[in-house]
Amino acid sequence: MAKKSKRYDAAEKLVPEQAIAPIEAMRVVKEIATANFDETITVDFRLGIDTRQADQQLRGTVSLPNGSGKNVRVAVFAEGDAAKAAEEAGADIVGTDELTEQINAGKFDFDAAVATPDQMGKVGRLGKVLGPRGLMPNPKLGTVTNDVAKAIKELKGGRVEYRADRYGIAHVIIGKKSFTPEALAENYGAVYDEILRMKPAAAKGKYVKSIAVSSTMSPGIEVDPSVQRAYTETVSE
Repeated sequence: MAKKSKRYDAAEKLVPEQAIAPIEAMRVVKEIATANFDETITVDFRLGIDTRQADQQLRGTVSLPNGSGKNVRVAVFAEGDAAKAAEEAGADIVGTDELTEQINAGKFDFDAAVATPDQMGKVGRLGKVLGPRGLMPNPKLGTVTNDVAKAIKELKGGRVEYRADRYGIAHVIIGKKSFTPEALAENYGAVYDEILRMKPAAAKGKYVKSIAVSSTMSPGIEVDPSVQRAYTETVSE
């Protein structure tokens, strides 16, 4: 079993023993995020769903009001006017055949991919490469679209993806250590809204079982699941 670092042990002593309100959780996680880089802050929702069932899947995107703090590099599969629009919107890579060859050669200099519908015949052949990396354009996520400029703006402006894993846990980035507790709590509230909105109709019993927030290098801080917003709004199930 791997030995915990002294820094991790010291941080763990500051973790409250009980679940706390979102704003307080954000203050604690910032206090214990002591690495010498701007750690990413992530929230984990443990949900009462069985993702082995087709009608209990949970996947989508949500725009964070204060951004994610990440510099997102976007690749766009497009030609003609759509390619020009992508370049003007700030896409980092735009192409078709050349971009496909680059990906097949194992070069992934991007964090998200967008494609116009007419390019999906080519992009579909990259599914086995892009899919496992979470980079496959998907119309449900807004990344297969003719409005590439809008998709690029949203991806670079703080839109993040969430997806419940096989254990029913959705891991979602909500910002960076450098964010204020208030900004992190506001992003958290936006994500919680979305998780509740997208509750599968087939889910039975308690939906949100537990929530924890953590930084890249810190232990998790348990957040009170009955408090949806930073200060006042509560959730009843």
